[in-house]
Parts: sequence; structure tokens; C-alpha cells
Amino acid sequence: MSVFEVLMIVCFGFAWPVNVYNSLRTHSTKGKNLLFLFMIVLAYVFGILHKLTFSRDPALWFYLFNAAMVLADVALYFHNRRREIRAGKAHSYVQVLS
Repeated sequence: MSVFEVLMIVCFGFAWPVNVYNSLRTHSTKGKNLLFLFMIVLAYVFGILHKLTFSRDPALWFYLFNAAMVLADVALYFHNRRREIRAGKAHSYVQVLS
């Protein structure tokens, strides 16, 4: 286990609970990018797979925690999006090409 890897994961780990809190507080999807969130989840899945197959160590728990936080934010995205649609406040993703 590399101390630098753990520090990197811990630093990223501080961002996700704040993101989840903001999603809970604002009830908004504004500023969220679903594709970005899915790419982050995929990156954590690859990190978890690496830990399970090549380098089993306690850093695995940080990967799992971070992935769970991002998945919670994804779930809140869908919940908040549904609320926005019901309230008529949903923003549109359709761009008009000129």
C-alpha cells in the first residue's frame, strides 16, 4: 500500500460527502454532470478491481467508500431531477445547432 495512493483517495474522499450534502440541501441537478459522475464511478470500480486482483490492502476500503458516495450522488441526481420535472423547473439539455 502506497501512502501517496491513500492520501490521494482520502483527498478525493472529502469532496464526495460535500457533493452529496449539496445535492440534499439544494434539491437541484444544476451544475451536475451525470456522465462525469458515471465516469468517476467507473474509475473507482477499476481501482477496486485492481485492489481485489493484484494488491489487496486497506486502501480498498477508501475506494469502496468513495464509490458509495458517488453512487449516492447519482441516486440523488435522479431523485432531484424527478422533483424538478414535477415542479416544472427542469432545465433542458437540448441544444439548438445553428
